[in-house]
Amino acid sequence: MGKLVLAALLAAFALGPPPGPGPGGDGFGPELRARIARAQAYADSRPGVTGIVLRDRRTGAVHRSPAAGTLIWACSTPKLAMAIDLLLRQDSGAVSLTAEDRELMHRMLHSSDDDAAHALWTRFGGEAEFAARFPAYGMTGMRFSDRHPHHWGWIRTTADDLDRLIGFVLTRLPPQHRDYLVRELRTVDVNQQWGVWGAGPAARPGNKNGWSDDNDDGSWIMNSVGFAGPQERYTVALMNDTKVVENGEETGRETTTRIAEILFQGYFGG
Repeated sequence: MGKLVLAALLAAFALGPPPGPGPGGDGFGPELRARIARAQAYADSRPGVTGIVLRDRRTGAVHRSPAAGTLIWACSTPKLAMAIDLLLRQDSGAVSLTAEDRELMHRMLHSSDDDAAHALWTRFGGEAEFAARFPAYGMTGMRFSDRHPHHWGWIRTTADDLDRLIGFVLTRLPPQHRDYLVRELRTVDVNQQWGVWGAGPAARPGNKNGWSDDNDDGSWIMNSVGFAGPQERYTVALMNDTKVVENGEETGRETTTRIAEILFQGYFGG
């Protein structure tokens, strides 16, 4: 019965088409458009490949970099999709989350705790349960690789997917779940205070980051997806395959954080 109810919930929260641009051009305005141009030029000057999607949820304006549809290892960003799935399964009656389960969910969001994510992935059905529904939350381009285990840590996805994922959180979830996830992403541990976090305190950012040197060539992947601005007006998805083996973590953290800084530092005052 739980799966039938969950299917009905997913149908109710089905992804619709994104809103179109507002009146008066692309919807970003001249100052932000200039910032976008600088951020894109910076990204293009950096090592590796960076997929960027910036969305204004008020006007519907969207900037997509040329690499926005490039498949890159997702690292820990699917932990956000796992949290969505668990919350909706709880609503449907398919699962009953204990206090321990909720603590594990907090840990995987707050500090990106891998052990907590592994425990939840295993306890609640793994690929057969979680991954089968990830596309319903926006990750329509995700792919597993037969060279690696099929679990949350070995998914290739795109900045477009992460853009839709954070959009699902902010626009499709019941208010109590949306508010919970916004709080979690806004209060992440220091180990995740980079990437979208670079928007600065005045932007009140929140993010779920993913990072790893488990890329097949030994280079680092540094990803960040989240929101910035009043009422989470702007969403940002950043996926950086640094192609850098030595000091790749520092390189990718600098790339993704600087992009957010260029976009938003000083834009909201403060």
